[in-house]
Amino acid sequence: MKVKYLINILAIVLLLLVISCNETINDNPVENLAPETHLFIYADSTISQQKSKLQVHWWGDDKDGLVIGYLFKWEGINNNWTFTSKNDSIFSLPIGTVDTSFNFVISAIDNSGNGKYDNEVSVNGINFGAEPFQDKNNNGIFDEGEPYFDYGAIDPTPAIQKFPIKNSSPKIEWNDLTVLPEVTFPAITVGWNATDLDGDETITEIHLALNDTTNFIKLNGSTRLVSLIIENLNSENADMNIFINADGDKKFSENLPNLILNGNNKLFIKAVDNSGAASKFVSLPNDDKSWFVKKPKGDLLLVDDYPAGVAVTDFYKQKFDDFYLNQYDIFNIETTSLPYESITYLNTLKLFKKIFWFSGSSPRLDLSNLITQKFLQGGGKIAYSMTFQDSSANFDFSIQTLQAFLPIESFDSKKTISFLFSGANIVSSTDFSNFADLSTKSTIGFVRTFKTSNITSKKVYDLTSQQLNGEIALMNNTKTLFFIGLPLHQCDANGNVGNVLQEIFINEFGLN
Repeated sequence: MKVKYLINILAIVLLLLVISCNETINDNPVENLAPETHLFIYADSTISQQKSKLQVHWWGDDKDGLVIGYLFKWEGINNNWTFTSKNDSIFSLPIGTVDTSFNFVISAIDNSGNGKYDNEVSVNGINFGAEPFQDKNNNGIFDEGEPYFDYGAIDPTPAIQKFPIKNSSPKIEWNDLTVLPEVTFPAITVGWNATDLDGDETITEIHLALNDTTNFIKLNGSTRLVSLIIENLNSENADMNIFINADGDKKFSENLPNLILNGNNKLFIKAVDNSGAASKFVSLPNDDKSWFVKKPKGDLLLVDDYPAGVAVTDFYKQKFDDFYLNQYDIFNIETTSLPYESITYLNTLKLFKKIFWFSGSSPRLDLSNLITQKFLQGGGKIAYSMTFQDSSANFDFSIQTLQAFLPIESFDSKKTISFLFSGANIVSSTDFSNFADLSTKSTIGFVRTFKTSNITSKKVYDLTSQQLNGEIALMNNTKTLFFIGLPLHQCDANGNVGNVLQEIFINEFGLN
């Protein structure tokens, strides 16, 4: 009886406990806890004045769920909230004429969403906008079935950080290719590097000056390369045309003034950003060097492509002095290194109307290949005197290379001779009987006879010798290009080279 009584009492207690538990669950449910948000910037930054481009990192904690993303905004820039699932980002903040500050505000979002897409989410009077979704059909609106982020609880106490922003002045320097020789003609191409810690896009102006930094030209801030070419050699005001990106079709609306012909010059550049902050002017060349700009004497230029050939240069000077005294210039491309040479060499040659290009057996075929046709198309006329050694690691030679600028159909099948002895005869053709015959006075290496392309040119000279016979010189049909596959200074045994040069340049090319 006593045992039965105890069992009944125990059953009543258990029933009361069950009822008590059920009432607690139904009448006092546990609310979802909002996540907490934290942020910091990387250790190489401080909360003192920042660059306008900075990296911010954040994270969130949720005691009863998972963080699915974050909503952030920059107060003072854009009051709209932006969703991200990332934990960091790099921001480029706008800068003005003075230093300023911006507040970064961010709230974490947990995974306790309502299971449906919301076009508007508002918490405590704050409108966070629509939930982000993947617009698979690109119609700009949410359609049922498209993936979306279902916002749960949003941190009601966002993390906030104030960032004082300091504008950084841009920096500018001449690039590695821009090294000026001591002397050039008034045609040069120069380039520079310009950077700004606030973003290179904040550079709005490049100031370019010649000799006088108070009289500068304003170029677009994205400009990094220009060709400068004198506008008029005969003008009292020596201004230079500016070609943006060294493009002949992109002539700038203003000219660069203050060029000093036959005197020393300096170029200056400065970068300016959208706040008005500016770099210092940087000069070219620097203070301990000079840049002499030489005015062309006339229409004729001798291109010296002969290595260590002072005596050779003097030979040609003497020959041209006999009929064109003090009216020509000499440009030694063996000893003169120009910035952006393929551009600058062509622009330099275009300052002249007639060119005599002489070399030995290793001419700068890369330059003549790039320059010749463009120079001829611009109305120029050019004569070449040179031989071609066999192709090697230091000298790239092929018939295709020559055909890019010379009307040669092919080389003769006979083996190229390493040495052509003195006494070989160079006999003018019937079409050019007014050209005096020549004769070699010393041994010449790497002589090649060839077949002239008869469609566009005619033979001028034949080589006759015990070693080698064949065509050795040509003139194109428009009489703008002459080529002889021999160094003329070694073909003056009978003293006729001067007469031949005069015939080419005065009678055929029309030099006056």
